[in-house]
Amino acid sequence: MKPQTPLLAVDGIVLNNNKIILVKRKNPPIGFALPGGFVDIGETVEQAVKREVLEETGINVEIEKLFNVYSDPKRDKRGHCVSIVFLCRPVNENEVPFGGDDALEAHYFDLFNLPSNLCFDHEKIITDYIKAVK
Repeated sequence: MKPQTPLLAVDGIVLNNNKIILVKRKNPPIGFALPGGFVDIGETVEQAVKREVLEETGINVEIEKLFNVYSDPKRDKRGHCVSIVFLCRPVNENEVPFGGDDALEAHYFDLFNLPSNLCFDHEKIITDYIKAVK
């Protein structure tokens, strides 16, 4: 019998001049989220976050560093999912994000004026980031 393990996902904190990219999700749970998604078989987590951000926002990013790992079994109502979160920056700071793949929309938001309907534990992730840079 194959052991059951959590799903592995990545999320990108994509920052540009104190603004952060959030995507409006097309699929449940509905709301805004950091760009990200599941790691494909044969793919590194670094490749996955770059791919997911590009698919969902149209923005190519460079990874600045690993931020944190979030593994609370209750962080995703769809099931146990571990997310590796990276700090990223756009390759081209003048590009405007747009929704793609499973994101209806993608926008820059002021880091201190975020939408109220953030999905998963993304409000905690962003709050943790703000605390870390203070």
